[in-house]
Amino acid sequence: MAQSRTPLGAKLRGLRRKEGLSQIQLAEVLGISASYLNLIEHNKRPLTAPLLIQLAQRYQLDLHAFSPEEDAAMASDLSETFGDPLFETLDLTTAELRDFVGQCPTAARGLLTLYRAYRDARSAAEDLAAKVSEGQDLLGLDRTRLPSEEVNDFIQRARNHFPALEAAAEALWKDAGLGSDGLFRDLARHLLETHRVAVRVVPAPESGGVLRRYQPERRLLELSEGLPLHSRVFQLAHQVALLEHSEALDGLAEDPLLTCAESRTLARVALANYFAGAVMMPYTPFLSAAKKERHDIELLARRFQASFEQVCHRLTTLRRKGAEGIPFHFLRIDIAGNISKRFSSSGIRFARFAGACPRWNVHAAFLTPGSIRTQLSQMPDGGTFFCIARTIRRESGGAHADHAVMAVGLGCEVTHARQLIYADGLDLANTAAAVPIGVSCRLCERTDCAERAFPALHQPLRIQENLRRASFYGAG
Repeated sequence: MAQSRTPLGAKLRGLRRKEGLSQIQLAEVLGISASYLNLIEHNKRPLTAPLLIQLAQRYQLDLHAFSPEEDAAMASDLSETFGDPLFETLDLTTAELRDFVGQCPTAARGLLTLYRAYRDARSAAEDLAAKVSEGQDLLGLDRTRLPSEEVNDFIQRARNHFPALEAAAEALWKDAGLGSDGLFRDLARHLLETHRVAVRVVPAPESGGVLRRYQPERRLLELSEGLPLHSRVFQLAHQVALLEHSEALDGLAEDPLLTCAESRTLARVALANYFAGAVMMPYTPFLSAAKKERHDIELLARRFQASFEQVCHRLTTLRRKGAEGIPFHFLRIDIAGNISKRFSSSGIRFARFAGACPRWNVHAAFLTPGSIRTQLSQMPDGGTFFCIARTIRRESGGAHADHAVMAVGLGCEVTHARQLIYADGLDLANTAAAVPIGVSCRLCERTDCAERAFPALHQPLRIQENLRRASFYGAG
């Protein structure tokens, strides 16, 4: 097996100390000499894959913590943390942050936790000041880390792939005799026959704005007629997950990343949604169709009777070992730029504490509603990505109902772009034509960007009265 290329000595040393072992004791467990273990802990010898497997089998070891992706994500979060004006007198380089994560991973994680607490406290203070100035009551200001952030981290750590839920979805197709031409009918029948739960579609004026309501005492599941068919199917499958796989959802939600009851409940909802997507778009047929149709999202949506967003999200979950799809990233934003969903397998990083780069085509999608926009983009470190974006319109009622408009973005490394039909006719090798983007203004080194809103972290702010460039924060 291949050797690990990432220095893991500090993490191994931390694991040993956590288990209360000396170097001699752990060396005996691994079948190596204490001197060799000492070299590994000081990154003078590699931690090989066989040794890592031994550690995982012997101790409660989270292999994700030993992955280079985990270190890269933490270093990216730390870069954003030190981009806060609070640290503007410091001039930490990316290399220094990576060394810090590699040598002191626990301290790095603690620093991120502390910064999140600082951000939450600052936001709570701002809320308090606003309420006092407006004469409002002061309830609801106890702010902790947002459950949505914890769930995002939980999904990212799992690479948005949950094999147990995939297997459960495939079993449902077989056991319930589901058919692609009548999925709503078949799921409703399954709920009635297996759980004695009747399904009723409620006229929109009577629903009171509620899209799905399950009443266990009446064995009744009500769906608003304002939901389009693909959303009704999704809600039926979601309810099946809650009724048949509650223990599995609880088990997955007992993750250390989920630190409060609200986070675990939100994770259960997200996992039930995952199951629903897997039922609507079964893994093997969906992956086969995605490859054959070159990821034509609109065609896949019609074939699997799903929405554009549902297909995009499903494409990010195809990480089954030996049958992987393209490693995509995905995000969803509103017209104000707030990110409500994010996930990345492509290697691109999203801003955690600040707004995203305005040059991403997902923002421009609002300029051409309903049309797919493509973009070849390049990050400051040279990473090049191919991305598509389109607006989506949430339908939940009639003419007077609110129809929220958001935009979703889906992308991958440029090396995978030819597998997407949307890349046809584009010169993907011409990186000079790529749109220069960044994670956020504070972390981007491009001082000549006309859309820059804040000065770059590692560039001193030089204002010249007699000189004006495209960017107010451009170099002097």
